[in-house]
Amino acid sequence: MKTYTQQAQEEYLSFPVTDLTLGPQAGVDRIKSVSSWGHNEQVSKQQFPAFDLGGNVFVVTGAAGGIGLTMAEALAEAGGTVYCLDRAQTPHKDFFEAKDHVKPQHGGSLHYQQVDVTDTDSLNAVVSSIADKHRRLDGAIAAAAIQQVTPALDYKPSDVSRMLDVNYTGVYMTATAAARAMMKYKCHGSICLVASMSGLVANKGLLSSVYNSSKAAVIQLARNLAMEWGRPRLDGSGGIRVNALSPGHTLTPMVRENLRVDPDLLPLWEKENFLGRIADPEEFKGAAIFLLSRASSFMTGNNLVIDGGHTAW
Repeated sequence: MKTYTQQAQEEYLSFPVTDLTLGPQAGVDRIKSVSSWGHNEQVSKQQFPAFDLGGNVFVVTGAAGGIGLTMAEALAEAGGTVYCLDRAQTPHKDFFEAKDHVKPQHGGSLHYQQVDVTDTDSLNAVVSSIADKHRRLDGAIAAAAIQQVTPALDYKPSDVSRMLDVNYTGVYMTATAAARAMMKYKCHGSICLVASMSGLVANKGLLSSVYNSSKAAVIQLARNLAMEWGRPRLDGSGGIRVNALSPGHTLTPMVRENLRVDPDLLPLWEKENFLGRIADPEEFKGAAIFLLSRASSFMTGNNLVIDGGHTAW
């Protein structure tokens, strides 16, 4: 009996290519079937149909606030049914404000479920139950993360493990839980792993070596999962895209705490990018819709950097 790895490798290598004897239309038909692109009468009447998330189901971790909640709100505003997952028993008031922003006439909705991404069994159960309820899962955003500002020589092994459990293992397990559901229901979905500019550079004025290295690992993880899950399999599953998103300095609750402890960080960071300011979480809504919609159907294994030009110096 073939192992799972052997079967996956064979299917990867046997991915169908266009039979030129059938003519060029065969290639066009195959591309449309894989990418889900194509025009029809209903779509042609809608502006920017590739960004429409109506009828799609998503999970977003770390969505009690910050970029996670903002991106979840964007998916709902574009018509998606979005489940915000976080470890808090009850959602923050920001969740209810975001929920009020979602217009029913757009077809989207926001829901909250408590789960800790470090509890893999519970995470798998929650994601599976959401997919089973809707008989689909179209996308996931893994945004849960924690930060600890500490000089490297003062880090304890327990501190490192605690941060990696959330920032790397939690992201990894969120991605696999989502992919497992997508495979089950043969959804060619999209997964966004929220990394950070900090995974590409060292942040001036901020001693956070574990956080930064965990985000670098997330960027590399996106590449590997994209390679493993990208090609459609013989049973119709697969075809899953995986990308990382790397925000620059953004006024999230985490960064607000950094600035409370050291107000001098703000002018330092503002002069380090081309726009002379740090970002607002709202400025990542467009990226969320792009990465989780058909608009990015040929983008996978990539790292979308949105940092005001910080890393372009």
